[in-house]
Amino acid sequence: MRKSGDAALFEFTQKFDHVTLQNLQVSAREIEEAVHSLPGELKSAILAASKNIEVFHTAQKRSIEKIETMPGVTCWRKATPVQTIGMYIPGGTAPLFSTVLMLAIPARLAGCKEVILCSPPDKKGKINPAIIFAAHLTGVSKIFKVGGAQAIAAMAYGTESIPQVVKIFGPGNQYVTKAKQLVSQQGIAIDMPAGPSEVLVIADESAYPEFVAADLLSQAEHGVDSQVVLVSTTQTILDKVQIEIANQLAKLPRKELAQEALNNSLAILFANESELVGFVNAYAPEHLIINTQNNKELEQQIVNAGSIFLGAFTPEAAGDYASGTNHTLPTNGFAKAFGGVSLESFSKYITVQEITQTGLQVIGPIIETMAEAEQLRPMRKPCG
Repeated sequence: MRKSGDAALFEFTQKFDHVTLQNLQVSAREIEEAVHSLPGELKSAILAASKNIEVFHTAQKRSIEKIETMPGVTCWRKATPVQTIGMYIPGGTAPLFSTVLMLAIPARLAGCKEVILCSPPDKKGKINPAIIFAAHLTGVSKIFKVGGAQAIAAMAYGTESIPQVVKIFGPGNQYVTKAKQLVSQQGIAIDMPAGPSEVLVIADESAYPEFVAADLLSQAEHGVDSQVVLVSTTQTILDKVQIEIANQLAKLPRKELAQEALNNSLAILFANESELVGFVNAYAPEHLIINTQNNKELEQQIVNAGSIFLGAFTPEAAGDYASGTNHTLPTNGFAKAFGGVSLESFSKYITVQEITQTGLQVIGPIIETMAEAEQLRPMRKPCG
């Protein structure tokens, strides 16, 4: 990619996406056609979801608070946007236009100067119109018909058409994930370590089995490597959910895919709530649904999870699409150390300190004493 630039992208697109492109960038005409082709109902849904996402992420903005740590010594932090952002959005059978909203909206709110998007083209050389509409709606600067690991490399190193970015966001397959890991070792920031999507549901006898089954199957449909776990202290609810899963599975359009994911799923009975909570925190799920009578009490005990969904009427799909929270979350146990994408993911903080002459007289002796103990010397003496 570094040597051949755009030429390599055209070659890889022909090889892996089976289409010969004339241009890598989506044109203004293509954007207009995509916007007009999208059904009005879907446009309205995307607009409503984007509003909720914007409201939630706007509330994350922080004002600058100056702290006087001692007389005449003032310190503060200021947030500055990451200047250039690259987004990778998968296409194929499940085009993740919702992820465009989850990434582009906080990037815009943070003030990122340029946000570009790469997504693989179909065999006609087109990107899914919902992805284009979401990108256009949220102010994405440029959209490119590039997929796979080559898209990550292009954004990391830059080509004749695709600008180099500072930080890359977005999900992808194992090749995309590996490419992100590789470029992150060469100075390009990435959103977070990624792995197969997962859901863990805590249920008790008060839960509706059909709701629990629907939540589990919704996750199983994401892919064959999706992780689906149901835990309870009551055997009865486990049995009822198993029956309901079988009933609903037969009606799914992607039932073969969901079934394969379910083959690796778990339903675990715990002797008591303490053991159950311990397991959940050790597992650190991407999505945690607490469908119990005491859901708020249990939520207080959870320290490791990407996103929590409380109660019978809060499906995971709400967070995936439209409640306002971000669905870009840590997987594979990384919720023990990472949180999901937020407004801060698109910003960095610079610390600032200002010392008056009086302040320097106060802090000066402290600096000198500590510097001498470390066998270093301050550059200048405090002013008299």
